[in-house]
Amino acid sequence: MQHRKIVVVLKGYPRLSETFIAQELLGLERAGFDLILFALRRPTDAKRHPVHDEIKAPVHYLPEYLHEEPLRVVRSLFAYLLRPGFWRALGSLAIDLGRDFTRNRARRFGQALVLAAEWPEDAGWLHAHFAHTPASVTRYASQLRGLPWSCSAHAKDIWTSADWDLAGKLSSARWTVTCTKTGFDRLKKLANGNASVHLSYHGLDLDRFGSISEARKQHDGSAPDQPVIILSVGRAVEKKGYDTLLEALALLPGDLAWRFEHIGGGEELERFKALAQKLGLDRRVFWKGALAQEEVLEHYRCADIFALACRITANGDRDGLPNVLVEAASQRLACVSTDISGVPELLSPDETGLLVPTENPIALAQALERLIRDPVLRARLGDAAERRVRGNFDHLASIGQLKELFEREWRAAE
Repeated sequence: MQHRKIVVVLKGYPRLSETFIAQELLGLERAGFDLILFALRRPTDAKRHPVHDEIKAPVHYLPEYLHEEPLRVVRSLFAYLLRPGFWRALGSLAIDLGRDFTRNRARRFGQALVLAAEWPEDAGWLHAHFAHTPASVTRYASQLRGLPWSCSAHAKDIWTSADWDLAGKLSSARWTVTCTKTGFDRLKKLANGNASVHLSYHGLDLDRFGSISEARKQHDGSAPDQPVIILSVGRAVEKKGYDTLLEALALLPGDLAWRFEHIGGGEELERFKALAQKLGLDRRVFWKGALAQEEVLEHYRCADIFALACRITANGDRDGLPNVLVEAASQRLACVSTDISGVPELLSPDETGLLVPTENPIALAQALERLIRDPVLRARLGDAAERRVRGNFDHLASIGQLKELFEREWRAAE
């Protein structure tokens, strides 16, 4: 059926930090959908995950800034200027500009024009990943083409977008899925009963993250030559709370043997390195940079503790349920994190992990010390966390839910 061809609009592709999106794209392809990817930005990561090479969908890049490709934009404008969809979309832009008079709004309209003018043959649906800028482009393009669209909302896009902006997109999209109960509750409230919103955890490709077979080390921080390894994976950005985590590490008793490893890039990396040095941690903290998925998996299997000090920033930005927590838990790794957003949906205190208040390095240090000194506790929490992941976070469930949503629309259209 030609309508099984879906245009997927992404902010950037491929991205090392968005394995959950790549995993979903691959799952939809394996479920029989024909995808064409349109990204608003070209990749900036030097590496790729293996899953990116398994995705067959062609990738097209829209102009990141309209002035960089003026002929392409003007050609698209003239192609649509006399079509009815142009005036529909222009009316939406005018309303949006009335509330948010920024160049960014005009840029999204220009990108939508290019997408509509360069439309792939036989594609019959639009799907946006993220409810902020990708959804703006997708909504305008759907009006230009007269086609339905849907959206996957995640974290930052839900919590930093204006209520009116989200409400308008929710009423325009045929349906929206989101990946945490906290995000779902916010979207349902904004939809006010007039939109279809679904909770769909990303889950994990459990074949790619198979069970770890060997027993974990029993180090308890008492032997200097056998340090307990604390791992964290995430971009060096404010919402990940790495300054709080470093402050917590600095509070650990001096007699404990541990080392901290960080995997990820990010604009704050140099600041965090300087902070580690200032706190006297430079001999115990190791910065690994961005790594591909198979390398990250090996680090999960060699570590003893996984730590992530998620926070809510001043502009409302926050994680949903960080995929790295699910990945770490799948490897029987004892996890400690903060009690915000979707984290408690995976980590139940003293059952599947440890939770501490956000912005509290003292509480985080106490939790870390407890885990460092007690390998039996680490084993118990890690075993329980793995059982929860393998019982409740299989990505095939999410793919099945998306497949049913798409197919329900096409059955209704026949």
